[in-house]
Amino acid sequence: MRSRSYDADLTPPWKKRQPAPEVEAEPDLVVEEVTTGFCGAVIRCEKTAQGPTVTLEDRFGRHRVFPLEPRGFLLEGRVVTLVRPRGRTAPTAPARTASGSVAVPGARARVARAGRIYVEGRHDAELVERVWGDDLRVEGVVVEYLEGVDDLPAIVSAFAPGPDARLGVLVDHLVPGSKESRIAASVTGEHALVVGHPYIDVWEAVKPASVGIPAWPAVPRGQDWKTGVCRALGWPENTGAAWRRILASVHSYRDLEPALLGRVEELIDFVTAPEAGGV
Repeated sequence: MRSRSYDADLTPPWKKRQPAPEVEAEPDLVVEEVTTGFCGAVIRCEKTAQGPTVTLEDRFGRHRVFPLEPRGFLLEGRVVTLVRPRGRTAPTAPARTASGSVAVPGARARVARAGRIYVEGRHDAELVERVWGDDLRVEGVVVEYLEGVDDLPAIVSAFAPGPDARLGVLVDHLVPGSKESRIAASVTGEHALVVGHPYIDVWEAVKPASVGIPAWPAVPRGQDWKTGVCRALGWPENTGAAWRRILASVHSYRDLEPALLGRVEELIDFVTAPEAGGV
């Protein structure tokens, strides 16, 4: 005896070949792609050399592009064929920079301001450039690295920050009671701002999942931290190669920890405040 509650045909609905209703891919329409299970809201439709495509954004902000194929999507559990909106061009989301800011197409780099942002090391500078580079060029902000903060008081004194030349400084491992926190307190003033993140090194500000590791390992005190990380992860003990691997995993602000994101944005706002003069 067969229960009347179930269809005898157990073929998944998207594999059945009966016609599927056409649904216009309006922005914000939430659908699921049948072969991957990726679920997201429609961002845009585009014509490509391979045929029309639709871009979906999931709840984590990840984007995936899929072809507009017949019977390719589920809408509220029903198989549908998505089509481009008829009679008008579907609005597209504005392009974004890696930092999440609205991109300015064709914008030329502004002549550099007198103000500056200093970061602790070369890796910090490369990471800031990778995520905020477009924004910094539009704002005319130059980022330089210090190779440590021990001489920061003398560096700030020589820079002589003022209303038309503000100085922002990003420091690693800025936690209460640390050497870095004492140095920061000694130089922060009306026209100089020192902020920092809690990580031993900027490597840790990259989300482990983006790098493809479960977590950043704990390195015993007394060991070089970067070398210890490479050893614990089974990577070659070449910190330059390790950093290139980490940096290549960063594509946007979503790959960085909030504790770093907020501090960099704070420095950019400080240096570019209306009373901070340009050139």
